[in-house]
Amino acid sequence: MTLGRLGRPRPWHLLLLLALAAPAVLWGAEGGEAGLPDLLLVVAAMLAAAKLFGEVAERLGAPAVLGELAAGVVLGPSLLDLIPSGTMPGAEIIRFLSELGVILLLFEVGLETDLKALFRVGSAAALVALVGVVLPFALGYTYWAGVPHPMMGDGADLGTVAIFIGATLTATSVGITARVLTDLGKMETTEGRIILGAAVLDDIIGLVILSVVSGLAAGGELSLGGISATFGIAVGFLVATVVGGGLLIPRIADRVIRMRVRGVVVGMSLAFALALAAFASMAGSALIIGAFAAGLILRGTPLHHAVDAEVRPVAALLAPIFFVKVGAAADFTLLDPRAPGAGGLLLVAGVLTLLALAGKVAAGWAVPWLRFRRLAVGIGMVPRGEVGLIFADVGRRAGLLSEGTFNAVLLMVMLTTFLAPPVLKLAFGRPPEPT
Repeated sequence: MTLGRLGRPRPWHLLLLLALAAPAVLWGAEGGEAGLPDLLLVVAAMLAAAKLFGEVAERLGAPAVLGELAAGVVLGPSLLDLIPSGTMPGAEIIRFLSELGVILLLFEVGLETDLKALFRVGSAAALVALVGVVLPFALGYTYWAGVPHPMMGDGADLGTVAIFIGATLTATSVGITARVLTDLGKMETTEGRIILGAAVLDDIIGLVILSVVSGLAAGGELSLGGISATFGIAVGFLVATVVGGGLLIPRIADRVIRMRVRGVVVGMSLAFALALAAFASMAGSALIIGAFAAGLILRGTPLHHAVDAEVRPVAALLAPIFFVKVGAAADFTLLDPRAPGAGGLLLVAGVLTLLALAGKVAAGWAVPWLRFRRLAVGIGMVPRGEVGLIFADVGRRAGLLSEGTFNAVLLMVMLTTFLAPPVLKLAFGRPPEPT
């Protein structure tokens, strides 16, 4: 039965979701240990909620990923408080499944990416990424260093905290951006290629920034050598794997095609993607960079179409778990105006959100020589998602960011993540801006 024949969502859809969630909610409320049945119910609730809310989002004209993020809000601490997090039992398993989901998503994106077409907008993507990092950092640092924030109560010197705030504003969630472009069918447009290229470069630059702020959190000092080494490893790994894999993998692919065992194509391809993701992490790069590189390599082999067809259903199963988990990180109880100090917290979070939007949107106008939808490119770089959460969490765990500052940053990450998908769809409906 196709989606077009399902009609509008029925009340029993919601009853099904609640039936799946109720046992796990009771488990969480009782504080019991997370056994296998409990975790299975949690995953079942995440999958069901992702698909039901994604269906509602699409029927409302929004990308499905927005519904999946909303499902995370419902299952997270804002409402049902179902999904384990932090040091709770089962949290590591849910995190592993979500990481697996985003790895498969970026692998699929790599399979769909024309490397030659990506190179044609390479200079534009690089400039968008550069402006999209420098400008938000400058805005965030200047705001925090120049305006007193006594209600935040940070436990470190003002300059160090300002660096953390600026670094958090530089983040771009390549996973969320790629999913929105896929939902909108805009991956192969000029705007899509610029956004994707810039988001991948942002991720590499983000690794450098994260290494710097992690060093600061540990009491270290800025080191030009350390920054250069981190950047060189990330870029070098991507270039080496794509070039080397492009020479070696096609020969292996010819032999894989001739194998008779069932599922050999998808099995060997996923093994390759997971291995490259692991090697990328071991080399000091990011998991998703390795997965993306694996997709780029396999696109140039005879396995391309078979892999794409067989990986798509697997990614459709696991990727929503990642987006539900990102949505679950949003705690909308922070928006309660009755909470002590809520007014100051909301004001700071609002200013940070405006700076986060302005810095990334302005990056869309960094390339004057091409004709494209500049607003769409800028909005495509806006969602901070899990990357922004990682930056903020490093500062919180190091004791540099107070609970108030962390919550303000968390609100900024939530708002940019939820605003980007619907606004990006509207931006693609506008004609390209002239050069």
